[in-house]
Amino acid sequence: MADDSFSLYDLRIEWVPGDGGRCFCAAKPGDHFELHGEQLHLPPGQSWSIYTLAALLPLLPAKQRETHPNDWMSTDALVACPDPNCTARFRIRRVAKRDFRHSETTAVPLSGNDDSKA
Repeated sequence: MADDSFSLYDLRIEWVPGDGGRCFCAAKPGDHFELHGEQLHLPPGQSWSIYTLAALLPLLPAKQRETHPNDWMSTDALVACPDPNCTARFRIRRVAKRDFRHSETTAVPLSGNDDSKA
């Protein structure tokens, strides 16, 4: 069998306070979550705004993957809060690499991975 492994970065997403503006999502300095593969991990007792999460989710799969050093996804780490009245930011950091196997993440075999037939 051919090697079907691939790597993704684990991510840590942290709330970063703004310049004194009010935060309406109840986040506090130090609030964070981690993404390992497709699994979100929140510290015990901590919550996270669904609106903030919805704004961040489209960026996370791209941040998990290797990108060209000149790609903005490789260099930009701060994301603005989706609330236009909030000055907070969210820092997305790559913290580690984790290996996965194609055969353990999907039922579609590698040989059946021909997008031209879709």
